[in-house]
Amino acid sequence: MALDAEDFDPIPSWGRSCDVSVVASADGATAAVLGVPIARGGEPPEWLGAADLAAAGFQGKVGETFLSPGPGGRPVVLYGIGPADTVGVTELRDAAATFALAATARAHLATTLPETDRQGVESAAQALVEGALMARYSFDPLKAEPAAPGLASLTLVLPEAARADAERGARRGWWLARATLLARDLANSPPSLLNAARIAECALDLGRETGLEVEVFDQETLRRMGCGGLLGVNAGSVDEARMIKLSYTPPAADGPPRGRLTLVGKGIMYDSGGISLKPSDAVHATMKNDMSGAGAVLAAMSVLGGLGCRTAVTGYLMCTDNMPSGSATKLGDVLWIRGGKTVEVLNTDAEGRLVMADALVLATEEPTDAIVDIATLTGACLRALGAEIAGVFGNAQGLVDQVLDASLKADEPAWQLPLARRYRAELDSDLADIKNMGGPNGGAIHAALFLEDFVAGRPWAHIDIAGPAQNDRAASWRPKGCTGFGARLLAQLALDFSPPEASESGTALHGVSEVTR
Repeated sequence: MALDAEDFDPIPSWGRSCDVSVVASADGATAAVLGVPIARGGEPPEWLGAADLAAAGFQGKVGETFLSPGPGGRPVVLYGIGPADTVGVTELRDAAATFALAATARAHLATTLPETDRQGVESAAQALVEGALMARYSFDPLKAEPAAPGLASLTLVLPEAARADAERGARRGWWLARATLLARDLANSPPSLLNAARIAECALDLGRETGLEVEVFDQETLRRMGCGGLLGVNAGSVDEARMIKLSYTPPAADGPPRGRLTLVGKGIMYDSGGISLKPSDAVHATMKNDMSGAGAVLAAMSVLGGLGCRTAVTGYLMCTDNMPSGSATKLGDVLWIRGGKTVEVLNTDAEGRLVMADALVLATEEPTDAIVDIATLTGACLRALGAEIAGVFGNAQGLVDQVLDASLKADEPAWQLPLARRYRAELDSDLADIKNMGGPNGGAIHAALFLEDFVAGRPWAHIDIAGPAQNDRAASWRPKGCTGFGARLLAQLALDFSPPEASESGTALHGVSEVTR
C-alpha cells in the first residue's frame, strides 16, 4: 500500500522529544548507562584505577570512550573531553555526542558534568544536552523498523548547589537541539511527501503549538501581490507555490521588543533545475534539501518562545519546487518581482534568488531593523569554502558580525565573503532591470549582489549554506544526510540581536574595503 502524503509525518522529532532532567546524585538517575567525562590526564573515578585506563589506551581525548561496569553493576561510559585548560562548549558538545553514540542501544542515559576552569555550569549543561540529542538523531518514518532506539531521556548529575544553573542551560540546549532536529526532519522528507502546501500545513500546526502567528499565501494571492519571482519558478510545476509568513512577538509583559529582525528562507522543495536541467547525478538526488533555508527559519522561529527571545521576528518561507514542463519559465523570459523590478532569466537553475527577491521586497515594506536571508544558493560558495562552512555577505558590518558571532556559539561555521560591487555590472541586462546570472566566475558574489538589489538599502546579511546543508558522512553530532545547519545559528542570532547602527550600513569586509567599490 502506497503511503499517502496526508499520512506521512514530516517532523517526527518534534513529537518524540527527549526528556531532560537534572539530579543531585547518580543514585537519583534511573538511566541504564552513566557517562563520566574525563579530561586528558585527569583522574578517573575512585572505583577505577588509572592503570586500567592507561592499559586500555584511554587518554581523555575528545572522541575517546571507555566502557566499564560501575558501582552496583551499572554500565559506565568514560568519555574524553580533552585538556582541562582548553575545554569549551565546542569540545563538550562533541564529547557528549561521542558518549551518546557509544550507548546507541540505550534509550535512557545520564551523565555527570565536568569540572573545568573555563566552562560555567550553565554553558556546560547546554553543550552536553545539545551534543547528545543531536548525535542520536535519526529519520525513520519511512522505515519498517528504526535502526536504533531514539534517546528518550537524558539526566544530568551534579551537586545541588549548581542545579539551578544546570537546569537553565539544559533547557536552553533542549530547545536549540530541538530546532536542529526539526530542520533535519523537514530537509530529509521526500519531495513527493513534503511539497509547498504540506510545509504550510506543518507551519500552521507548529504555530498553534508554539504561539507563532502563521499566514499562508496561496497561488492566487501571490499573483495579486505581484510575487513574480516565486510564481515564475513555480510555472513548470503541478504543485502550487506557497509563501508562509511567520511572526513571533515577545510577551508584552516582559516589556517592548529589543529590536525587529526579518528572516527570509529559500524553500525550493525539489530543484530539478527547471529547463536548465541538472545532470542526473548524486547531487541531483539530494535536491530535496534545497528548502533547507526555509526549514531553518521555520525551526528557529518555532523555539523562540521556549527560549524566551526578546526580539520580534518575522519570517518569510518562499516555497515551491522547480520543475521542467511545457509551462515552465524559459531562458530569456522576463519576470516581474514584487515592487515592479524586472529580471531576465538566463538560467532557470539560478532560481533561489528569484523566489527570495519577492520576500526581500516584502520585508522592506514593514518596519524592521535588519533582514537576514538563508539559502542553499550556489555551488560556487560550496567550491570556495568546502562542505562544512557557510558563506556570509552583507551591507552592514555590524549585522554581519552578529551573524558570525551566532555561528561561533552554535558551532555552525561561517566565513565572511566580500560583497564586491565592482562585479555588479555583470548582472546588467539589455532587456530588463537585472539578470539572474553574472559571469562564469564569482557566482556566490553575483548571487549576493542580486539579492542586495531588493533590500532598498536596509541592513541585510545573506547566508549561503549550499555546502553544510548536507553531509556525505556522519561526524560527531552531525549526521549523514541533511544537517539542519542554520536553525540554531538563526535562533542564537535572534536571542542576541541588537539593531545595527545606521552608520554601519554599507560598511565592508574588514581589511578589504576596496574590493566592495
